[in-house]
Amino acid sequence: MVELLGPAEIRGLAAELDVRPTKKLGQNFVHDPNTVRRIVELAGVGAGDVVLEVGPGLGSLTLGLLGAGAEVIAVEIDPVLAGRLPTTVAERGQEAAGRLTVVGADALRVKAADLPAEPVALVANLPYNVAVPVVLHLLAELPSLARGLVMVQTEVADRMAAGPGSRIYGVPSVKLAWYGRARKVAAVPRAVFWPVPNVDSALVSFERAESGVKESTVDKETLFGVVDAAFAQRRKTLRAALAGWAGSADRAGAVLVAAGIDPRTRGEQLDVGDFARIVAAAGRAPRPSGA
Repeated sequence: MVELLGPAEIRGLAAELDVRPTKKLGQNFVHDPNTVRRIVELAGVGAGDVVLEVGPGLGSLTLGLLGAGAEVIAVEIDPVLAGRLPTTVAERGQEAAGRLTVVGADALRVKAADLPAEPVALVANLPYNVAVPVVLHLLAELPSLARGLVMVQTEVADRMAAGPGSRIYGVPSVKLAWYGRARKVAAVPRAVFWPVPNVDSALVSFERAESGVKESTVDKETLFGVVDAAFAQRRKTLRAALAGWAGSADRAGAVLVAAGIDPRTRGEQLDVGDFARIVAAAGRAPRPSGA
């Protein structure tokens, strides 16, 4: 049995390690055991699952994942926190200690070769300022990741799960859709954190698509470049917004027509499949005279 951390234990560990949570690292530690249990349950992880956790901090969620029988690979950038985590686990669930591996690294730079096994799920309380880049990097680097559940700022959760036509639909929405489906599943109250953050949080789940855009012949980096260009100036039509990418507004218009998309359309109206058609059409659209 693994004993979870409560408010007193969290503060005790922080005092022992002289840890002062910083906004720079997005350190807000979950101190409510019921919230941890809920996250683990929603993540659907169990015995034998290899789970990647980013930013385990003092170990609240780590203990919950281990308690469910999972094997946990915890990526922690803070050497003090990374060094203490195995001891915390051994103290609160000795049997579980053998199922924990701590990797001292920046999650934005971690590679598959840095990990001892191929994780099937990502479960993490992510720093708000790097949440989307971390998820996108890990999905690209770790093809074994089939699903995930991450806790992020509510506004970030909304953007991650937004669909075409929404005011908040944008670059994160489309790029995550390249890999699969994301959805906002639950709110997380501020009171379960220490220190209490000044923003609301939510849980976002995702499932990697087994087929679809990612299996196509369209180059991902090219598509992501089109997405970046389309949303860099949201108020412009795609003909104007993609002029730099295509070489001219006339060329962009020709590509869009070849893709079956009205050049007067704006980026927020397209789904990831539409962007894939634009990339594919770029290789076959006729060039305007003089281009």
